[in-house]
Amino acid sequence: MPARTTESILPSNQNPLGARPARFRRQRLLIIGCGDVGQRVARHARGVRLLALTSSPERCAALRAQGITPLLGDLDDPRSLRRLAGLGTRVLHLAPPPAASEESPRWWLDPRTTALVQALRRRSLPQGLVYASTSGVYGDCGGAWVDESRPAAAHTGRAMRRVNAERTLRWAGRQGLRASILRIPGIYAPDRVGGTPRARLLRGTPVLRREDDVYTNHIHADDLARACIAALWRGSAQRVYNVADASAMRMGDYFDLAADLYGLARPARVSRSQAQGELPLTLLSFMGESRRLRTTRLTRELRVALRYPTVEQGLRGDPIR
Repeated sequence: MPARTTESILPSNQNPLGARPARFRRQRLLIIGCGDVGQRVARHARGVRLLALTSSPERCAALRAQGITPLLGDLDDPRSLRRLAGLGTRVLHLAPPPAASEESPRWWLDPRTTALVQALRRRSLPQGLVYASTSGVYGDCGGAWVDESRPAAAHTGRAMRRVNAERTLRWAGRQGLRASILRIPGIYAPDRVGGTPRARLLRGTPVLRREDDVYTNHIHADDLARACIAALWRGSAQRVYNVADASAMRMGDYFDLAADLYGLARPARVSRSQAQGELPLTLLSFMGESRRLRTTRLTRELRVALRYPTVEQGLRGDPIR
């Protein structure tokens, strides 16, 4: 049986809301954090009214031009979120936790997700919420294959805040909020700002030699957008889904592949001890975690067939039609 298109998973005028007047039948998708991925979701979505929270009045005109109704509010100001209650029949939460150093009080918490949940609970809850988390919650897995049953073991502050957000949503699930969680690795796309390794290759940033190298995972931004839409309508309550392609590459091999595609020099290979003396801490943190994501739930439960199943196809812009 051929895979169903993204559009086919969205509700029609007949289903699921029956014969009510058209203005009530139409589903309303509220996007929290409508950056690159949120705008791709908006382009892929069909048959829904689109709304997006933004803290920037300057973005309102651009959002309207894309058919998205802007709602002014700030996740860091809970009082500004009160109007969100009851507006979205489905909610896509793409906003990251705030940055915080480990010297900050309560640095491991994500107050933004807490504020959003509290705002949504003021009136009838949405029919579904999807949260974009990170595969970093698994921590270093030594290159092992990882499915969603593996316990979270976050090592970095940013991943710990994602764990906190996931726990907030699980708690909200006990109060009746139907939430699905997507655990997402590195997002790339040739038409995404900073969405390819080209700039890093031009800087000549080295990578680890093969014996020290780590496995890394990727997802094309358009495939991620389609997975978000699928989860909004097909995701199970309090269910976790890994969202990644089938590349399962070591990080150095990924940069070698990109260099060959772009006609650039392959990056130098260095030992881990050399890297610790030459590279910034943020980059080293990514080089300290190795895992390969299993995506059985993505394909079997959400029924998403990736248009870019490998990084090479994605960087070439060669989708499966």
